[in-house]
Amino acid sequence: MKKSSDLKLISILKKSIYTKKTVKILCIFTAAFFLGSFAGFLAERFSSAPGKGTDAEAVPASAEGNWGLSFQEEGQTPAGNATFEELARYDAYYAEDTEERSIYLTFDAGYENGNTGPILDALKKHNVPATFFVVGTYIESEPELIKRMAEEGHTVGNHTWHHPDMSAISTMDAFKKELVDVEDIYRDVTGQEMTKFYRPPQGKYNEENLKMAQQLGYKTFFWSLAYVDWYEDDQPTKEEAFEKLLGRIHPGAIVLLHSTSSTNAQILDELLTKWEEMGYTVKPLTELAE
Repeated sequence: MKKSSDLKLISILKKSIYTKKTVKILCIFTAAFFLGSFAGFLAERFSSAPGKGTDAEAVPASAEGNWGLSFQEEGQTPAGNATFEELARYDAYYAEDTEERSIYLTFDAGYENGNTGPILDALKKHNVPATFFVVGTYIESEPELIKRMAEEGHTVGNHTWHHPDMSAISTMDAFKKELVDVEDIYRDVTGQEMTKFYRPPQGKYNEENLKMAQQLGYKTFFWSLAYVDWYEDDQPTKEEAFEKLLGRIHPGAIVLLHSTSSTNAQILDELLTKWEEMGYTVKPLTELAE
């Protein structure tokens, strides 16, 4: 049996060990707390901060680098990743800030599947101007449709040659080539210079992209109204299309449709009639960019 004095010494030593462990644990938790708080501060600071080397007025992008919209209520302009004023610094637009019932109709064209002809027919019937943002390979494969667009008074805009994620392109040379190659083939096909209107593929962008497009003389166009119409084998019904395109139309809207959509080809005549009945006038995108 241990002596009383020995037991007392053991008890004191145990308390000392436990105290040191407790202090150590408390130190670890305290350090973790402050590091976590500091990391949170940094994340919050830099998630909303402008890009490297930019000033406090830089255009914010979404977390994925995509153009995005937040709809508040039907008939009203949705909020975008950037405001009218922020985009205007780079000659970029997503809608017109107006109460006038004017809208701007745009189509993205990546390939042809027989729906562009009927779309052009409906536009001609209603005497409505549109802007077709086309990729270079589309001009290469469909010169007659491109000529028809130009001859019937539509604007043909630049949607790049390869339809890449432009936000991943960091050099002016690579960015410029995606646009200039489209300009060159458009000139070869039509004998005209391409209007310097640019739409980033999939809406992927960053501030440097906007700057580079501006330096090349381009105006960048996003959109304030679109719907899921690009899956060729999973097209929306007429009712689904009208629910979005009538319910969310608003003054100054830039509408994005895809010319590959069979639904769009089928409904465009009726859609234009319904917009007209709602008091809307389709204007050329050139008027917005004046």
